Amino acid sequence: MFSKKMLILIVSCILLLAACGKKEKTVEDTEEPVKPVEEEKKVLYPTPFTGEMVPEEITMRPILATINNHPAARPQSGISSADVVYEMLAEGGVTRFLALYQSEIPEKIGPIRSARSYFVEIAKGLDAFYIAHGFSPEAKRMLQSGMVDNINGMYYDGSYFKRSKDRVAPHNSYFITEYLEAAAEKVNASLLYQKKVSYTYYKEDENVKIGEKADQIQVRYGRNENFNSNYAYDPASNTYKRSSAGTVTTDLLTGEPVKVSNVLVFEMAHKVIDSQGRRDIDIYSGGRAYLFQQGMMREVRWENIDGVLTAVESDGSKAKLVPGKTWIHFIPSNPGIAASVTYTSDQAS
Repeated sequence: MFSKKMLILIVSCILLLAACGKKEKTVEDTEEPVKPVEEEKKVLYPTPFTGEMVPEEITMRPILATINNHPAARPQSGISSADVVYEMLAEGGVTRFLALYQSEIPEKIGPIRSARSYFVEIAKGLDAFYIAHGFSPEAKRMLQSGMVDNINGMYYDGSYFKRSKDRVAPHNSYFITEYLEAAAEKVNASLLYQKKVSYTYYKEDENVKIGEKADQIQVRYGRNENFNSNYAYDPASNTYKRSSAGTVTTDLLTGEPVKVSNVLVFEMAHKVIDSQGRRDIDIYSGGRAYLFQQGMMREVRWENIDGVLTAVESDGSKAKLVPGKTWIHFIPSNPGIAASVTYTSDQAS
């Protein structure tokens, strides 16, 4: 049998153990709960001329290049990397491209062709570093006056501009973009993005399906089919695939088709100004315009706002573009936009 002293000792031990247990439990209860570490939100920035979101803010000024569109110059190099392509008449029924690069710079651009006065004016409005090979007399005066920062293949053929051996002149001059910084430095030009030009874009939750159905688009410059364009809308990617003279427009560097999210057509007054058939195009007065996006078409207007050619709604607000690449056609006011542009609805899509 337990003695009285033994019993007291056992009870004391039990009480002591219970007290320790309570103390430990109290300490656990008073500890701060561990909070899960929140992931840091990534800041994204819109690219000025595509509206796509990227992890780093764009700091390089736009690069604008005159690109040859003669059949002997196709397929062009770097054309699918352009944020915006302006297409317009040069001489006769032949069109040329002004390709704007900023969000993506390909390894080479071309074939490069000569400047025209309205090319230089567009470059000035965009505050772009302008690339050309050659010039009309008026464009030469504008470039030599310092109207825009530029590099020209007439002076740097064989250095910043390289000739392709598989094509003949004037369809074989290419600007090599690894020399871009050196070329800008050579002509004392900055590549810093200072004039903050940009387009206006739809937000993800906004309705883009405005206007009439337009799955197939044809833009005509005349009887020469080599310079007439067709666009086919792909609802899976919400982009248009471009073709000319029955051939899909591709990039020589990638072999991939050119796809754009927006097709714009601006009606402008054109005038032949010399015996060579060179033109003057009125890029200031504004006029009728068609905007195609996501298989739809609506009529808008274009205006020159601080030097930048901009699509504008009937209420005066800037027309919103679908994020992605854009192709802009300049069409002569005679015969006019209604006679030059046709579009149809592909019910199967």
